[in-house]
Amino acid sequence: MVTSEASKQRLLAIAAIVVVALLAVNAVLLFNKYSQDQIIVKQKSEIAEADKLKIELEKQYHEALAELEEMRTGNQDLNALIDQQKEELRQQRLKINALLANEGNLDRARAEVKNLTAKVRKYISQAELLKSENDDLRGENELLATQTDQLTQTLENERSINDQLANENEDLATTKSQLTQENSRLTDKVTLASVINVKEISVTGMKKRNNGKLVKKRYAKNVDQLRVCFSTEANNVTYPGVEEFFVRIISPIGETMAIDDLGSGVLVDKSTGDEIRYTSIKEYDYNNDETEICFNWNPNVGNFQNGKYQVEIYNKGHLAGKSTFDLK
Repeated sequence: MVTSEASKQRLLAIAAIVVVALLAVNAVLLFNKYSQDQIIVKQKSEIAEADKLKIELEKQYHEALAELEEMRTGNQDLNALIDQQKEELRQQRLKINALLANEGNLDRARAEVKNLTAKVRKYISQAELLKSENDDLRGENELLATQTDQLTQTLENERSINDQLANENEDLATTKSQLTQENSRLTDKVTLASVINVKEISVTGMKKRNNGKLVKKRYAKNVDQLRVCFSTEANNVTYPGVEEFFVRIISPIGETMAIDDLGSGVLVDKSTGDEIRYTSIKEYDYNNDETEICFNWNPNVGNFQNGKYQVEIYNKGHLAGKSTFDLK
């Protein structure tokens, strides 16, 4: 009986040990299964989040490309910036996709997606700013072009007006020149018509005696001065007033007898334009009448030459009369 009880006790002890061992094994199996389930859940969550990030990444990337393309214009600087930004976004996309392919880099992938979002906003802002500046510049250029066209048109109009005025001025200058010439001709005619002609020109040799009395002399060696007389003719064209008569005495050798200290000078012959030396000038208060005018010319140079002398009298630059006289 003792032996039988002992056997039972050993069997019960072994059975208990086996049960405990089985329970321990079951517990380990259950824990492992729970751990595996947790890992599977986490992996599924990470895969789902990675897929979500991929979808978000692709959405942001393509929307950014579309917005950048909409800003493309004919401006080379803006287009170059857009191309540069698109390339940088492409590189960022490749980097994020590489991180998403490795489950252990999910946190870095999240950070890079946020970084991509910030870059997109920054790039869009830069492109919009440059596009706005280009639009402003284009507007200013268009305004300047319009103003330039207006100024060009105004300049052309003013040039046309100036050309017209120049032609009119040229016509006026021509007309003025013609009128001036005509006035000059008329003035010359009036002047010529107003010339007071002289007649009865006579020149007499004179000598002053010791007592101061003047006597006539025929021989040149006895003559020390000349008495010149002439008569004016009536001319109703000439206004009354002081008239000047320029007397020119030409010696037998063809020289004009002239002494500046005695009033000699030079006049211009209006008929020829030549300068003529004259001997003396005589002023007379003319009253449209015939009057004899006389004066003595005393050169105080000693004896005169013998021979034929000429005498010319000018009024208003024209020859009014001439004559000759002899000294033996």
